[in-house]
Amino acid sequence: MDSSTSAAAAGEAAVPPEDDVCSVCHDRFRIPCQANCSHWFCGECIIRVWNYGPPVQACKCPICRRLINLLVPAALSGQEDGPQAQRILGEIQHYNCIFGGAPRSLTQRLQDLPFFIRRLFRELMDPQRTLPLVFRARMLMMACWASLDSSMTCSSC
Repeated sequence: MDSSTSAAAAGEAAVPPEDDVCSVCHDRFRIPCQANCSHWFCGECIIRVWNYGPPVQACKCPICRRLINLLVPAALSGQEDGPQAQRILGEIQHYNCIFGGAPRSLTQRLQDLPFFIRRLFRELMDPQRTLPLVFRARMLMMACWASLDSSMTCSSC
């Protein structure tokens, strides 16, 4: 067991290696988070990776491609204790609530519904991401129209 894993198991806050950088932004860690696969990322970077993908699916680790179902933030330094850090920590907590494996009540699912609808709407409005979706919708409408058209024609004609 490595030192960061043993520290996390002992209940201490793990810290990223000092000579390492975030593999997403290639900069020093800001609000560092360790994924369940043991890779480290900036909290904001890994949340962006998740926001880019499907809203109801856990994101994959950018390094090893394993599904991330838990993000553990490191202890914050004084310079990272602001409103933006609190927002990012809240998003990490939200991510962990959704994908952490704990059963969620119907009330929690209903509370998350506006979030998922906003994400879905944002995804539908993105022209670079919706082209396959628009194509599928167009094909579905054409199939429905063809089905209705064939059922409306007289079989004796």
